[in-house]
Amino acid sequence: MESVKGKKVLLVGATGGIGRKTAALLRQSGAELFLSGRDAGKLNELALELSIPNSQTAVTDLTDPSSVEALLRSYQSVFTTIDVLVNASGIGIIKPLEQLSEEDFNRTLEVNLTAPFRLMKSFLPLMKQAGKGLVIHIPGVLGKVPMAGAAAYSASKYGLVGMMQSLREECKRTQIRFTMIYLGGVDSPFWDGIDLRVQRDKMIVSEEAAKAIWFLCQQPASGVVSEMVLQPFNHQAI
Repeated sequence: MESVKGKKVLLVGATGGIGRKTAALLRQSGAELFLSGRDAGKLNELALELSIPNSQTAVTDLTDPSSVEALLRSYQSVFTTIDVLVNASGIGIIKPLEQLSEEDFNRTLEVNLTAPFRLMKSFLPLMKQAGKGLVIHIPGVLGKVPMAGAAAYSASKYGLVGMMQSLREECKRTQIRFTMIYLGGVDSPFWDGIDLRVQRDKMIVSEEAAKAIWFLCQQPASGVVSEMVLQPFNHQAI
């Protein structure tokens, strides 16, 4: 495996449950981190906790194109290259079709699909200039096997997978690698706003999900883990 020590890593969604744990692991391993998140307070708190300069953080609303452009400018003011991009951002709206509004559907696509498109549009050219890099997205297991009530969420994640597979083809003559990690139920704040009875005590803990992402950041240059599936034995709705 390749060490992440000294590598330039952009972690988007750093203020989330999985993102925070991933940031800590990467920092402990010597990565040069740039953190992005929606919540300014949480982002500042995380940066202070990990002793990361404010210049290596950016409050970003991925649904706002100008905010993503500002993220790129902020990143490039610190680093000229990017070795790893980890996108740990996203939202989950789980509702039966009868309760799912068009606003819900469009919001889910905006955050889970259009936002990653903006990230790739902004940061993939840096990797193309270098001819190498690693991109890690987290479609979740519902981007592979849908469940009832996840029409909007699965649509967004299936779209994300398709987009990344297409970009993989675009970059196949380079050393730019794309990894999808399909996480099953993770006990994180993701579930706090979802009206679905699940057994959270049987879910994957955030620390273990973060370890999987940290592991994927250390892939050998000679190969790529195109997909990883990590899910609990059972956390069926009750």
